[in-house]
Amino acid sequence: MTVADKSHRTPVIIDTDPGVDDTLAILLALASPELEILAIIISFGNTDAESSFQNVLKIYQAVARHIQLHPEDASRFPNFAQPRKTILARGVDHPLEGELHSAQYFHGRDGLGGITHRHPDLNVTEGFLEIQTSLQITNKPGVEVTLDLLRSEPERSITYLPLGPMTNLAQAMRLDGDTVRNRIGRVVCMGGALDVPGNTSPVAEFNFFADPFAVQELLTPSHPSAGLPLSRFVLLPLDITTPHELPFPVYTRAVDPTFRSPREPSVPAGKSPIVHFTSSFLERTREIMLEFGKDAMELHDIAAVWCALANPPVVEEDEAMGPAMAPGWRFVKRRFEVERVGELTRGMLVVDRRDDEGAYAPGANRAEVQAELERHKFQHAGEFESIAVPAQVEVEDRAAAVKALAEQADTKGTTATAESLARKPGGVPCVTVTPGPAALVDLMLQRIWGVRME
Repeated sequence: MTVADKSHRTPVIIDTDPGVDDTLAILLALASPELEILAIIISFGNTDAESSFQNVLKIYQAVARHIQLHPEDASRFPNFAQPRKTILARGVDHPLEGELHSAQYFHGRDGLGGITHRHPDLNVTEGFLEIQTSLQITNKPGVEVTLDLLRSEPERSITYLPLGPMTNLAQAMRLDGDTVRNRIGRVVCMGGALDVPGNTSPVAEFNFFADPFAVQELLTPSHPSAGLPLSRFVLLPLDITTPHELPFPVYTRAVDPTFRSPREPSVPAGKSPIVHFTSSFLERTREIMLEFGKDAMELHDIAAVWCALANPPVVEEDEAMGPAMAPGWRFVKRRFEVERVGELTRGMLVVDRRDDEGAYAPGANRAEVQAELERHKFQHAGEFESIAVPAQVEVEDRAAAVKALAEQADTKGTTATAESLARKPGGVPCVTVTPGPAALVDLMLQRIWGVRME
């Protein structure tokens, strides 16, 4: 497996429904020299499609204002003024099937915690639309923009980043599946919950809840050849993204000492435009997260952008091994089905725990899991069961695994790694290891705000 030349920037298509975490994800992408943002495709999801469209403009306006006041920081946002303008296109505004759902309960009516009314100074001005030179706004449907870029760019060079529902990508597959399957370089997706509770329902993560039909068509179709090539697909479920969080006390110390809540709203005086912008939409987020019992923001979509910039597409992939990952990153292949019409379980990833190689406590093998954990002196605060994040222990097909280990030890004098055993044919590659939450927070602080963790 040959990884693409890392001296070149990875061209990406960002498919997004900009709420709070998507907005920080886009800011991180704008500040990442490893990437080139070919297009931003708007989706429904965290809020309605039109509000999402306006939020992208607000992001670019905030960066433009920042660079105007601090021209020395222009190099910190290498993708703001690219040689090729980023295409901004509207995508679909409803799921493939079923009712339309949104996450306005968390992200607010405008997707950014109500800043439209609380901070009108951040609304997009007509003057910005007239003078902005970073975006190429098009009326062409986002699905067509995606297919045009896949056809025009070098084969398997583009990373597609669905940060919201996967409806746009599913529609592209319906229109021209051969182009998507043959020419896409990598898909890095945030979505789903395997061994942890959901965040929209007890069992479902929002992106997969919003359009489970798209998930099924792309990842678990009736005929595997009809879906995405999973050797070039990487999923970051809640299992791995939830532990990655930005503590608000860290943000306050490092970025904005005046950061409080909507009752003490941010004021632009004495702050850079980027800090005022982010503090303005994080105020309400902090208030909501405190209601959930934590003073931190979970970095779900930001983790997906981080994964994409650290793990570019491959030139030649090994179908059996799956996607190449940089040091510090690992995945396990997981098999699941997505519930599409359940009264209580829409969007749930249904794992057969009687026979799953990646599940933490796979049904009949519970006793073996416990024994394996005790053998490795695994420390856990509570009962072992399926409450560890993320799932790491693999005991499925124990006899075959033991035999394989014995054979390798006999013939090569080595021991098979958990990673090599995980990379069996079949299943969706799900990230289980990253360089760690602190590394992501440090990257964000440096790139988005130009500060370091204290």
